[in-house]
Amino acid sequence: MISKYFVFLLFIIIGFNIGCSNISKKEQPAPSPNEVQVGGTKIISIETSKGKFNVWTKRIGDNPKVKVLLLAGGPGCTHEYFECFESFLPSEDIEMIYYDQLGCGRSENPKDTALWDLARYVEEVEQVRISLGLNNDNFYLLGHSWGGILAMEYAAKYQKHLKGLIISNMMASCPEYGKYAQDVLSKQFDPKVLDTIRALEKANDFSNPKYMELLMPHFYAKHICRIPIDKWPNPMTRSFEKINSSLYVTMQGLSEFGISGKLTHWDRSPSLKDIKVPTLVIGATHDTMDPKYMEWMSKQLPKGEFLLCPQGSHMAMYDDQQTYFKGLIAFLNKGKR
Repeated sequence: MISKYFVFLLFIIIGFNIGCSNISKKEQPAPSPNEVQVGGTKIISIETSKGKFNVWTKRIGDNPKVKVLLLAGGPGCTHEYFECFESFLPSEDIEMIYYDQLGCGRSENPKDTALWDLARYVEEVEQVRISLGLNNDNFYLLGHSWGGILAMEYAAKYQKHLKGLIISNMMASCPEYGKYAQDVLSKQFDPKVLDTIRALEKANDFSNPKYMELLMPHFYAKHICRIPIDKWPNPMTRSFEKINSSLYVTMQGLSEFGISGKLTHWDRSPSLKDIKVPTLVIGATHDTMDPKYMEWMSKQLPKGEFLLCPQGSHMAMYDDQQTYFKGLIAFLNKGKR
């Protein structure tokens, strides 16, 4: 979950055999000669309490058995940081679907904080699923970070439509996330650095450049992405630069140590036992989320599996890439059988 103030500093620092192998190309549906082709892009109109808005999606690949809808984190980030998936999933004949949530990236931004609401986002995902024709024969939902919260909440209500679930780098309890940040991560700071950060937070001085100047080397470089900051992958930096700060602050809050926004008391851990679809939980040793807790989550899920990225952090799809995608692809390939 990425701070809006990180974006400011970033500008300064950085100047998916079809399981389906038995289905030939001739058997694939041919586009109508009179239909304008748009390369997999689909704009979906969604209903909200404040009217209709358009959200952007894009399909890459075509596999009738495995279709992965990607839920980005933040809250407020764009689909762009998932671009690294293109280097791994298409070659395995795994269909992937980008999706910018309302208020993010190429989707409409109504600029109405009343719409920044978890339950409403769940209904948005359901409308996207229906429009894309996804069902329990093919629909995998992958949520990373805030997207993991959204994915868990969606599964709690609509798991009958899912074939599988992937919870990437997210705990099932925001109070537990906050506790880990306070009791474990903060203690890894130099005491003087932590004191300065605490003083700035106490003074509500989050816009002070010093706040992110301290967090970047002592927190982001160790727990968000462990690649040297000046070499952070372009898809990731592009996504972070475009974060919707209104959405982020409304849901996450201002402080980087835990959650203080609308999600403060969110806790799905007691009902993980009720999510009965095959589920892969991905954690990382150096994550902002407790890897031991995420392993515990996988054991509460009746069909849960755990993948640990030992060299990775919150963006383990980049800083422990081979481990991340080897495990993810193995899980998704089971859906082709």
